Amino acid sequence: MEEPTFSGAVWRKSSHSGSSGGECVEVALLVKGNAVRDSKDPAGAVLALERDAWAAIVSQIKQGAYDL
Repeated sequence: MEEPTFSGAVWRKSSHSGSSGGECVEVALLVKGNAVRDSKDPAGAVLALERDAWAAIVSQIKQGAYDL
């Protein structure tokens, strides 16, 4: 994936984020994939994945492959 730019990204809070504000993530649709970041640190690190990789990790999370 080429270096993504996030200047025009529209971030939305995950519907699965806690309401207390302690475990919130935001996701954004990019031209060639998706991105996720910690909503408490919007200027911090961003994980950007191409669409196939995004679909794979979401599927793995739903299947319980990670201790989340």
